[in-house]
Amino acid sequence: MRLLQSDDDGNFSLTEFFDDDIPKYAILSHRWEAGEVTFADLMNGTGKDKTGYGKIEFCGKHARSDGLEYFWVDTCCIDKASSAELSEAINSMFRWYQKATRCYVYLSDVSVRKRKASDTFAECSWESAFRASKWFTRGWTLQELLAPRSVEFYSREGKNLGNKRTLEQQIHEITGVPAIALRENSLSQFDVDE
Repeated sequence: MRLLQSDDDGNFSLTEFFDDDIPKYAILSHRWEAGEVTFADLMNGTGKDKTGYGKIEFCGKHARSDGLEYFWVDTCCIDKASSAELSEAINSMFRWYQKATRCYVYLSDVSVRKRKASDTFAECSWESAFRASKWFTRGWTLQELLAPRSVEFYSREGKNLGNKRTLEQQIHEITGVPAIALRENSLSQFDVDE
């Protein structure tokens, strides 16, 4: 598993760890969009001008504030040019999310900004955008929601919206996932249908 680390100047580097040596880390959950930073971009020292670079900075900033030196972002920690590495990563994904100390969900389609000057209900407007977020429609996000112990949701501005426990009712209504599954770490009591 490759993990990102940032230096005091905000530059990122990758370090490879093996099962027993993996340190505590944060992990990013997000929707892939145009302009994501790839493994090749990081290796070549390019990608700072891509829109996805902000997500890496976001994850690094929050990891540091949570006292974590390392963090993982799927777009650039996996060398997708290697089919063997990509296959291993896909098969390891649930475990990687499960072992993360923190999971930050970056919702690029949820804003806390007021839409117009007369809109005084910014908090209410983010909740309706949260309920409509495309993040909840991705197949991968189910494991990214259930596997980690700590899952925190953020708006595109980086504002903390809550975690999977404080937003439990909304998440249940959006996804149909039983509320108890959002609280429990063991999923063995649930059928695949649920």
